[in-house]
Amino acid sequence: MTDTAVAPPTVREVVAALDARYPRAWAEQWDRVGPVLGDFDRPVRTVLCVVDCVPETVEEAVGAGADLIVAHHPLLLKGVSSVAPDTFKGRIVHRLIKADVALYVAHTNADVANPGVSDALAARLGLMATRPLVPSEDGRGTGRVGELAEPLTLAELTAFAADQLPSTAAGVRAAGDPDRVIRTLAVSGGSGDSFLRAAAAAGADAYLCADLRHHPASEHLAAGGPALLDVAHWASERPWLDEVADWLRTHLGVTALVSDLDTDPWTVHSLSRELSASSAKENHP
Repeated sequence: MTDTAVAPPTVREVVAALDARYPRAWAEQWDRVGPVLGDFDRPVRTVLCVVDCVPETVEEAVGAGADLIVAHHPLLLKGVSSVAPDTFKGRIVHRLIKADVALYVAHTNADVANPGVSDALAARLGLMATRPLVPSEDGRGTGRVGELAEPLTLAELTAFAADQLPSTAAGVRAAGDPDRVIRTLAVSGGSGDSFLRAAAAAGADAYLCADLRHHPASEHLAAGGPALLDVAHWASERPWLDEVADWLRTHLGVTALVSDLDTDPWTVHSLSRELSASSAKENHP
């Protein structure tokens, strides 16, 4: 009998496919994307998609028998002079090499892709008729703006976002009039306060992103800008993992797994005593 089994793609072939989908030239100049380490000739049968390449997700990959990790955040974003095993990043590099697990990063080049990180975030929130928040000349762009399936107050939208996005200790917080009606929502996966003006210019009623800072948010609201929703960084980018994993399965025939390990650094969230008491009264009149 003739063996008709299709050979699995190599790391080199998976890298080429990912580079075609998320060209490295699309990344910001300061970014570090593409292959980080690994044997290019190694067959790839299993891929683990993660937001962060940290010891916990590396062990998850090793335990799952993964041959490749596709990460969103770069492991080596800033220059290092050593990857000695007694350093945080050095331990990760050594563990990956010893386990023969390759590492590939798609970061800001995946942010501006179509579909990309913000498309997955918009889809998770059910946005319709989406368009780039900050468009580029070739039709791509950063962030997305779309219409909610039905109008919601800011308070309702905050609860809806908390329900639809992956759970984190930080949850979702909002700034603005809780009764403001939201029809058009702008979103951006990851840190997004550099796009506050773009959200206002796009005519959004509210803008959802991560890592909003005190002064930019305060000044934005004082100027009459859209209401704001601040979510955990990891939660805003986790939906993209499902999309890229599905693409890897469909186009390369590999087993693509998604890590649900919450790598957001914040692990505890407690309301101030007065707010907790007020919330309890509202829920139990």
